[in-house]
Amino acid sequence: MTVPASTSSPRWHDYVSTATAPVIWGSTYIVTSELLPPDRPFTAALIRVLPAGLLLVLLQRQFPKRQQWLRLMVLSALNIGAFQALLFVAAYRLPGGLAAVLGAIQPLLVMALAWVVDGRSPMRTTLFAAIAGVAGMAALLLSPQTVFEPVGIGAALAGAASMAAGVWLTRRWQLNMPVLALTGWQLLLGGLMLSPLAWLVDAPLPALGTAQWAAFAYLCLAGAMLAYGLWFRGIARLPVVGVASLGLLSPLTAVVLGWAVLGQSMTGMAFIGLAVVLTSVLAVQWTSIPAGSAAS
Repeated sequence: MTVPASTSSPRWHDYVSTATAPVIWGSTYIVTSELLPPDRPFTAALIRVLPAGLLLVLLQRQFPKRQQWLRLMVLSALNIGAFQALLFVAAYRLPGGLAAVLGAIQPLLVMALAWVVDGRSPMRTTLFAAIAGVAGMAALLLSPQTVFEPVGIGAALAGAASMAAGVWLTRRWQLNMPVLALTGWQLLLGGLMLSPLAWLVDAPLPALGTAQWAAFAYLCLAGAMLAYGLWFRGIARLPVVGVASLGLLSPLTAVVLGWAVLGQSMTGMAFIGLAVVLTSVLAVQWTSIPAGSAAS
């Protein structure tokens, strides 16, 4: 079934299902740090997306039309290939808090694209809510000991720009493909783009145990196949700025799981930041709904 751009009001379950994607992505941090072999970021990204894409493509058996290939390649690079590579460069060069704060500018970048290219200026309340999300993320994750490394900062900003452009273009182009086929082809093509990095940069994988195989299976089936399917479905159904804002739930989930599962400390300021980010996400959803419509 093809999922077109929604012409009716988004429903509450559209928000919940789309929000599930960044929540799953947030859980992958703890899975990666606790279960996967260390220092193989591009290999982990490759195993996460390529098998999922291949499986979805084989299940859907929907081959892109000739005129769709260029746009599909661009979307695959922005949403998967370039984004995953830049994400891991930033993660290895920056503290996780700084990388998350820089990534939190994604909703603002989507607003800028919609404003400059589409001529749709954001509501003032939506803009302020997105800015509050960045401030809340900074209060939640930054510390006086944060190291500002130029290459890592550049990679984090470029990664946020890549994902923002991918979200905006996915909604703008609306390729006439079933959502699972669109997801599968982007994961497959993006995985192929990551292959040279995994081959040239990372060390070979060691022998894997049962827990590590299970972790890779989770990253592939839940972190890629399910999460990206829900994400692209949400892009087709929800306001694009609202979708981008939901991405803030990923680092938020990672922080909460680190506190609840690993016993990582959280200060009073961190709890305030968490509340501000959640309020920002809800406010962006509410204020980005087109005038005259309401979630039902």
